[in-house]
Amino acid sequence: MADPFEVRMKFTSQIQHLNASTTSALKCAHYALKHAPFAEDLHSCILEQLERNSLNLRANIMYFLPSLCDAAKAQNEWSYVRMMERDILRIVDLVAPEDGSGAANVKVVRKVLKGLEGRGFLQGQTVVELEDWISGRDAVGGPVSPLPAGSGGAEEGTASVARNTPVSVQRESYISAPTIKLDKRQIEQRIEEDRERHKRAREGIWAVQQSSSRLDEDAECGKLWAETSGVEEDDDYEIAKEEAEERRECLRFEVAC
Repeated sequence: MADPFEVRMKFTSQIQHLNASTTSALKCAHYALKHAPFAEDLHSCILEQLERNSLNLRANIMYFLPSLCDAAKAQNEWSYVRMMERDILRIVDLVAPEDGSGAANVKVVRKVLKGLEGRGFLQGQTVVELEDWISGRDAVGGPVSPLPAGSGGAEEGTASVARNTPVSVQRESYISAPTIKLDKRQIEQRIEEDRERHKRAREGIWAVQQSSSRLDEDAECGKLWAETSGVEEDDDYEIAKEEAEERRECLRFEVAC
């Protein structure tokens, strides 16, 4: 039996080194499944890294979740899928926080949620509710209230009236959340990772999913056959006639030369 502390440390290291490549995600997923008895502990590692790390790594972890669920499904190890479903609200909130610091990750969250829904790991209603919940989080520095909810004490009534005046409303409209600044290295890293993901998406855009494992059933061939128009009886004759005409033209050209 492996040492739980060592398993946790190695998995944490692999999570911290996730990038846009498929290899890193599969390596991390296979390690998690290899140590499935520690699934609860390893899942907590994912949540901890979402809390502690940078914007880019949070996006990489979000992209890692479908790979983990696919690998778990292939090995009939559903514990990771169930824990992902249980904590999906917390995961989304960590990847794209409400304070605007994860505005660049909102599109990532939407894409991954759609992918999990398409794979059957999340229900459609859950995805719709989550998308409604994060709507507006991709706008950095949106207007916020200068006072916390429920504050004011004895002078709250007077303050609320004062805040409704045109001048005070205009002044509050300029009070916004602080802008989150990224250094140049993080921006360049994000650009490179997005470019790598888009390249992989273009590579697989023409792929046809094989629904059966039988060798005599080719999904791509069946798709081409279904999309090809029917052949008319006189098509062969017309094609041969055109080719003969082209040959006669070539012969006339050669004689003239």
